[in-house]
Amino acid sequence: MEQDKYNTSNSRVLLELANTHMPYGKYKGCLLCDLPEPYLVWFSRNGFPSGKLGFLLSSIYEIKVNGLEYLLKPLRDKKPQI
Repeated sequence: MEQDKYNTSNSRVLLELANTHMPYGKYKGCLLCDLPEPYLVWFSRNGFPSGKLGFLLSSIYEIKVNGLEYLLKPLRDKKPQI
């Protein structure tokens, strides 16, 4: 399972999804949770990047496709505890 590979808890992943910025491309600097769904659909069809960014993008895609964006709104601007 991809999540196990990064050894992260569910709450930490949700915090990262709500507070991580896109590092490159057309939406560089945009929060992952604010990426437009068509952009994520493109990645879904053409392949997500490898590594943690790909895991986060595929997770945000699933959240948006299933209409669960509201789960991330209260988590914005909260820093993950290490």
